[in-house]
Amino acid sequence: MNSFSPMNTPINYEIVEQKIGELEVPEIGNASIREIVQLVSSIEAATGVRYIRMEMGVPGLPPARIGVEAEIEALKNNVASAYPRIDGIQPLKDETSRFLKLFMDIEVNPEGCIPTVGSMEGSYAAFLVSGSCHKERDTALFIDPGFPVQKQQMLVMGQKYVTFDVFDFRGNKLRDKLESYLSNGNIHCIIYSNPNNPAWICFDDEELSIIGDLANKYDVVIIEDLAYFGMDFRQDLSRPGIPPYQVTVARYTGNYILMISSSKVFSYAGQRIGMMVISDALYHRHFPYLGERLQVHGFGNAVVHRVLYSLTSGTSHSAQYALAAMFKGANDGNFNFIEEVKEYGEKAKIMKRIFTDNGFKIVYDTDLDQPVGDGFYFTIGYPGMTGGELLHKLLYYGVSAISLSNTGSSKEGLRACVSNVKRDQFGDLSVRLQQFNSDYPLSSD
Repeated sequence: MNSFSPMNTPINYEIVEQKIGELEVPEIGNASIREIVQLVSSIEAATGVRYIRMEMGVPGLPPARIGVEAEIEALKNNVASAYPRIDGIQPLKDETSRFLKLFMDIEVNPEGCIPTVGSMEGSYAAFLVSGSCHKERDTALFIDPGFPVQKQQMLVMGQKYVTFDVFDFRGNKLRDKLESYLSNGNIHCIIYSNPNNPAWICFDDEELSIIGDLANKYDVVIIEDLAYFGMDFRQDLSRPGIPPYQVTVARYTGNYILMISSSKVFSYAGQRIGMMVISDALYHRHFPYLGERLQVHGFGNAVVHRVLYSLTSGTSHSAQYALAAMFKGANDGNFNFIEEVKEYGEKAKIMKRIFTDNGFKIVYDTDLDQPVGDGFYFTIGYPGMTGGELLHKLLYYGVSAISLSNTGSSKEGLRACVSNVKRDQFGDLSVRLQQFNSDYPLSSD
């Protein structure tokens, strides 16, 4: 029997309900990441109780020192007074090209390595230009679950998209599933993250070769979001020029754009800088409809001189020097960026156990034929509850996350991010989940 009582929850029930009402979101399970952030912050302010905050994927580690020092030096050299090149400063372009060779074993001309105001701007530009190449192609395909805000970008641009949850279509099954969409002739690009946000599953070479083969067959652009570059901690990807390398679709097609973020791997989120990498073949390719739509035929020129110029006219000058220094340190073997972020995987392992010890299940629990790895995110569900119900009820227990439905998942549950949870909160997490499990006991059947 349900023993829940609103009088006994760790967070005042009336205050939680009041703040949810003030948010003016009809269904809390559909609230955006930033809306949940606002809600939890307002509850914390009203109650003085610290939440276990798992709703937003922000770094929980100090920024890479090598980047901070390089940016300070750049500011001392007065770069703040000069507009940067829209396509990026040359040292950053060169070091990015080196980084791709040393950590991915692919070759891209520095020309196609372009800084953006975070991968968010990069994906916006990629969607816009990819959707302007063929007049008859008006739809993007998301391999979900994925980053919710990318679909918001499609909404803002007025572009169409379709999605499917990849969990039941791994390995060889992926080919037929993708082809069922591509054969319609309306898809201009395919988007996915690897490692995946939120499931933390990782496509392997077989799956990436399938995606690459179909990109060639149907002439679609692949947008590979590498926000968590190298963070599949099940293998050591930290040694420049030494296998194994970060897997990528770039080995199987020339129709690709890579998004490499500085936010997570370098903990440099606040400076809003990432790299948009366009393959040599795609950068120089001409599309007749681009000329009609954006008055320029070349894909790369459309990205740089139409979209990025219109959006921000370039990326922070000093932050470009920071990212160049971080890439150079990694390339030279002086900066092991993977070692610095392994803390996320270690925390995920502990937090998963706390949840599962108290009746929760890991929703995306396997990665092909092995357990899913421990990383920046994991997914949780509670038997008998929808994701929206679970999110709502956990708020009374001082635990926050976002609903999997917001990520395009077909499964019920929540996305949990480990980064903002401190180790000194593990005790509170355990106590609160024990009470949750007691208040919502599971059937013994």
